[in-house]
Amino acid sequence: MRRILIGLILFYQKYISPLTPPTCRFAPTCSHYAYEAITKHGAAKGGYLAIKRILKCHPFHRGGFDPVP
Repeated sequence: MRRILIGLILFYQKYISPLTPPTCRFAPTCSHYAYEAITKHGAAKGGYLAIKRILKCHPFHRGGFDPVP
C-alpha cells in the first residue's frame, strides 16, 4: 500500500503539479509533506497525516512552516 501511495504522489508531482500554479500555503508543500509522512510513518498513519494536512490547505488558513512530526 505504501508503494502505491508513494507512486501516486510522485505521479502528481511529475505530471500534474507542473500544470498548475503554485498555491500551497505551507512549507514543505502538501505533496512533499505527504511523501515524507508516508515514508516515515507508513501508509496508515502517514496517509492520515497527509489527509489532515491537505484539509488545512485552503485560503482561510494562514499556512506557514509545518514539518512532519
